[in-house]
Amino acid sequence: MELSEILRRCDHTLLRQDATVREIRQLCDEAIRYNCASVCIPPCHVAGAKRYVGPKMAVCTVIGFPNGYNTTAVKVQEARDAIANGASEIDMVINLAMVKDGCWDDVLKEIEAVRDATQGYILKVIIETCLLTEEEKRKMCEVVSSSGADYIKTSTGFSTGGATREDVKLLRDCCGPHVKVKASGGIKTMQDAEDMINLGAERLGTSRIVKLAIEMEKAAVAAMPAPAAPVTAPAPAPAAPDPEPEAEAPDWPAAEQAPSEGPVEY
Repeated sequence: MELSEILRRCDHTLLRQDATVREIRQLCDEAIRYNCASVCIPPCHVAGAKRYVGPKMAVCTVIGFPNGYNTTAVKVQEARDAIANGASEIDMVINLAMVKDGCWDDVLKEIEAVRDATQGYILKVIIETCLLTEEEKRKMCEVVSSSGADYIKTSTGFSTGGATREDVKLLRDCCGPHVKVKASGGIKTMQDAEDMINLGAERLGTSRIVKLAIEMEKAAVAAMPAPAAPVTAPAPAPAAPDPEPEAEAPDWPAAEQAPSEGPVEY
């Protein structure tokens, strides 16, 4: 798979709590340079990042992140605020307590409420697969497929594990065809990324792939042969001076020349 194809599916991500403005700008610059799908950043940076990138890059942010136990009203307000600040993609964390209690209708209603607040924008639903049983994962595929969300997403990257090949395949197999899969967390190599895509992931949440692309570029430049030193042609030998011309004979006899009248004034 071409590297450009992998990069095109990446949400270039920086969700660390202490991420600085300088780091977010660098993330944006890299995402634009490598033609990523979006930058995925903390909500507090959305407005500034959108002013910085303008129309050149989609801005994605997270709500209910990373634990998912905010109330539905808070998640709805977070989503509205993020969109008002310039986000075009929203990644929400489900209420995992509701899942563990088997309150499937409540889980669905919450996703639908956020969906209503994000009409016209991309909504991804993070189900935190590392905390779910296989039965719960399958049930969440049904719920997300019924919710109107655009994506089901494996992980926050802040819990006990990230995306696995098995989970990506399960989500792709169990969700409706209108729901796309985003694999996030633990994608460390190009082979990881390619495998996730081949198993059905439309998006990858990672910062590592762009870093690998940068490292590959540097290695390619370092391996290039040094340019040959320019060949300097030897300087031509100086030309021999022209021989002194022979004195011409006067046109008239010296005796017939007019006598000197002193120095000539110029």
